[in-house]
Amino acid sequence: MANLLRKIGLIRLHDRDTEDPKHHQGSLKGTKGNQKNNANKHCQTANESNILSTPEIKARKLDQLGKDKPSGKDKQGKDAKEKQQTGGGGSIATSASSIPPLVPQRPNCTQVRTRRLMKELQEIRRLGDNFITVELVEDNLFEWNVKLHQVDKDSALWQDMKETNTEFILLNVTFPDNFPFSPPFMRVLSPRLENGYVLDGGAICMELLTPRGWSSAYTVEAVMRQFAASLVKGQGRICRKPGKSKKAFNRKEAEATFKSLVKTHEKYGWVSPPVSDG
Repeated sequence: MANLLRKIGLIRLHDRDTEDPKHHQGSLKGTKGNQKNNANKHCQTANESNILSTPEIKARKLDQLGKDKPSGKDKQGKDAKEKQQTGGGGSIATSASSIPPLVPQRPNCTQVRTRRLMKELQEIRRLGDNFITVELVEDNLFEWNVKLHQVDKDSALWQDMKETNTEFILLNVTFPDNFPFSPPFMRVLSPRLENGYVLDGGAICMELLTPRGWSSAYTVEAVMRQFAASLVKGQGRICRKPGKSKKAFNRKEAEATFKSLVKTHEKYGWVSPPVSDG
């Protein structure tokens, strides 16, 4: 038994002595290597956290951020586009606050003209002397046909009206959009007149019918009374010449004549009635 135990002990001693020392070294190295790798891995993690704070890594991070963000030109282009869309402001809210207040609208000229002409129509109808009467052209409040029934009864024109059975002198009056602040355009329709400051096409040469001589205080009745006086002062007569008396006045010709005479009088001045008439 003792011999058996010795043999077993010798075998164990033999196995321990006959083991490859490299194997022990390798195992030791493996253990140490694992520890070293773990240590290196830990150091690398620690070093990375330290390296990220260095200027080189910071620059690398900024570079990467710069790639993700739009460039300066792109940003300027985007800002310009946003300004165009928002009306010049940096944002919609800013542009909304920077919008200038709306300019107050001017008074409605059509309403002013309508009220004034309605009032004048009522006043003319109240006249009891039958001096003038008014008819609307195709129910248009802004265009009148005015009948002048009376002129100076001591004038040659009045005598002509009696002899030719002319009951009235018919005139057409159109009122511009900005009436009464601008004068109406007035022309004679019938009968065909000579002199009396009535020109080609039925145009009327009176300074108060021009922008320079007009006043918003003038009424249609006052204008007609002035016209009746100028007819007599200018020695107006009803044309009785064969052929010419039947030729009707023309609006286009009247407008062209009036425009020409206004230019002439603005250059040389207005004298109405003539100096010879006092």
